[in-house]
Amino acid sequence: MSDDKKDKKKHHHLAFGIDIGGSGIKGAPVDLKAGEFAADRLRIPTPEPSTPDAVSKTVAAVVESFQLDKDVPIGVTFPAVILHGVAQSAANVDKTWIGTDVSKAVRETTGRKVLAVNDADAAGYAEVRYGAAKGVEGVVMVVTLGTGIGSALIVDGHLVPNTELGHLEIDGFDAESRAADSARDREDLDWAQWAERLQRYFSVVENLFWPDLFVVGGGVSKHHEKFLPLLDLRTRIIPAELRNAAGIVGAAALAAEADR
Repeated sequence: MSDDKKDKKKHHHLAFGIDIGGSGIKGAPVDLKAGEFAADRLRIPTPEPSTPDAVSKTVAAVVESFQLDKDVPIGVTFPAVILHGVAQSAANVDKTWIGTDVSKAVRETTGRKVLAVNDADAAGYAEVRYGAAKGVEGVVMVVTLGTGIGSALIVDGHLVPNTELGHLEIDGFDAESRAADSARDREDLDWAQWAERLQRYFSVVENLFWPDLFVVGGGVSKHHEKFLPLLDLRTRIIPAELRNAAGIVGAAALAAEADR
């Protein structure tokens, strides 16, 4: 076996995940067998203004702080709709990202193979591959409850990207304006009051998609016992497992898959 092939074999269980957020850019190498960080995560504050050039350079700084083989693929999560690598929107980052090829921008500063994906899609894929939905066949819907509502639709292990189901119009409202965790905070709702909003939201989604399983993520999922038991749905609904690691792990796994 040639040295190149040996190197490739040695590294094919490793990929690198980067999570680009409004306040921080976080990255870590990921052990693809275990679905865990292979080294401690590094976080660098998101530059101000968070333009494509500034953010891409910060991503490169994160990547370069790890001793990575040149063949290790990079997966990048981004808070936007991503169509074939290109940002169609920009949540919590500079609006100049709209129309920018995220994969290409990061590829140019890192000199590596890069796959860019929507942040909720990355987290959702990680839950199916390694977390709460591992081994579940059929249609899995991962919903993250935070500032907004993120969604990821995975069918028989394949990601259907950019579902954006937080923006369903329900009862005349953008769904996330009523049912996101930020709405619970803003309106000072107790768990039971918020659960009523969630009940309405999840009922609409299950009647549209008939999923086999809902997985609920976002920071509030650590309090799942306070609200999930209050929901009366046809679909089984469980908390996410990977929590804050999900975006980085999912992005790395998707990048490795694209690199095969």
